[in-house]
Amino acid sequence: MNSQSPWRPSGGVLRAVRAYPRRAPLTLAYVCLLLVGHVWVEQWLSVDRAADVLGHLSTNLDNLRDHPVSALLGSVLFFDGTLTDVASTDFVGTFITLGLGVCCFLAWVEHRWGKRRAIAVFLGGHVVATLLTAAVIVVALRQGWYPAEVRQSLDYGVSYGAQTVLAVGTLALPRRGRLPWAVFVLAWPLGGADWSAPLPDFTTIGHVVAAVLGFGLLAVPAFRRQRVRAITPLSTATSGAGPDRGAAGAVEGGSSEGAARRR
Repeated sequence: MNSQSPWRPSGGVLRAVRAYPRRAPLTLAYVCLLLVGHVWVEQWLSVDRAADVLGHLSTNLDNLRDHPVSALLGSVLFFDGTLTDVASTDFVGTFITLGLGVCCFLAWVEHRWGKRRAIAVFLGGHVVATLLTAAVIVVALRQGWYPAEVRQSLDYGVSYGAQTVLAVGTLALPRRGRLPWAVFVLAWPLGGADWSAPLPDFTTIGHVVAAVLGFGLLAVPAFRRQRVRAITPLSTATSGAGPDRGAAGAVEGGSSEGAARRR
């Protein structure tokens, strides 16, 4: 469609930024929490204390067996990446997961389908991808494909949930951009994958699994029906605006360790 997205207020980016707290308050609060947590761990805690906190919240096999709930929920309170070293590959991962995945597309999901569905998509993707990846790790350990130390690996961050949201956000794009975007979402984690074993490193597997989960949600009839109900009133009120342009506005409005670490 050629008309303006309902996500993007007329008047450009500035108005979209001003509208962000009203359109996606939960996402904004979550981003603020992530930033505070990042500063707390990086600046306020000692190196040893920060390692203890993140190690306890890591979703490795030992933690998932010992305290699964606190590990699964606590691991999404921090992101693994950098906000300052803009020339590094770590920053690219942070931009994709935190910038695009959380700030833009999670906000789009919240605005289109509401807070509950946004939580369900993001947290569901994080939890299910983590558990499925853990199952792969168990098999890989039995086959000798991964070293035994992987059981205590440091593995935390927002990237699995962000991957699921990035995949769901394919609906927000113009039709001609959906296939290239889907390829990008699936392919970018593979860029730094470690293929020293028959399988890539487990975080690469987790990112791909999370993306597949998000694409799978696009086939759920109830999901698509809710989209029609949520968007149609906005579309008719904005001079023929339609869902096919939603993504561009979302990006403007909001805007694995490579593959070895999660963001």
